[in-house]
Amino acid sequence: MARLHLHLLSDSTGETLEMIVKAALAQFEDAEVIRHFWPMVRSRQHLDRIMGDIAANPGLVLFTLVNRETRGRLEEHCRAMGLPAVPVLDTVNDALEAFLGQEAKGRPGRQHLMDDAYFARVEAIQFTIAHDDGVAWEDWEKADIVLAGVSRSSKTPTSIYLANRGYKVANIPIVIESPPPSALFGLRRPLVVGLTTAPDRLIQVRRNRLLSLKQAPATAYVDADKVAREVQFARRMFADNGWPVIDVTRRSIEETAAAVIALLHEHHAAGDAVSGAASGAASGGARPI
Repeated sequence: MARLHLHLLSDSTGETLEMIVKAALAQFEDAEVIRHFWPMVRSRQHLDRIMGDIAANPGLVLFTLVNRETRGRLEEHCRAMGLPAVPVLDTVNDALEAFLGQEAKGRPGRQHLMDDAYFARVEAIQFTIAHDDGVAWEDWEKADIVLAGVSRSSKTPTSIYLANRGYKVANIPIVIESPPPSALFGLRRPLVVGLTTAPDRLIQVRRNRLLSLKQAPATAYVDADKVAREVQFARRMFADNGWPVIDVTRRSIEETAAAVIALLHEHHAAGDAVSGAASGAASGGARPI
């Protein structure tokens, strides 16, 4: 098995760098990767301390450093040790500079500025936490997205992930014995998305949940016939109301969230088209068919 020391240096939180590395490493198997993570590298002294660890554990160095002096010193040290140092965002920045006709600002952590978008994301997270598992249904009209699905169909983690992307999300469990509030069926602003999964996979997830809670693993909660009826009941509800459905059986939370966002864009585009048609009719303007 190949072994690699991977040094990740960032002058901000390092979130961007970690995501890029995670996506890249997913393409490789049978590799033992030891990560050394160095966020908030903004001084010469800090960098010099890090170089001692890199020298002790030589490997691949990936960085997102915008300060020219700091990155120049890092590259100089790496050249002296014969180690590759890769600036992972340079290709993208160069392309953007060419197309936009301006230079990148070169300020660390600009994506984390406490601007309007930042506070909107905080508000979305607060809303989503307060509207988990069917709570506060009276406010669902204020949501961007409402996720519906049987228990353990990844509603909550998907909601939290979407909230971190700035979307206000509510979620509701679909339970045969306890119908959802009627408000769910009259929502106009939010996009309602049904989450479904294969019954056998759902049983496995529920059993693991029961074991983690140290509860008996043989209950109606994991009964095969009951679970199949639950999934069928939820699917019928989704179909009856014309809600889009995402099968999460083989999807990660990130993939499910990406599918939801794509559906939301379609939802908004359809709404804009309807508004445009109404405006055209009101003004007497002819529209091509």
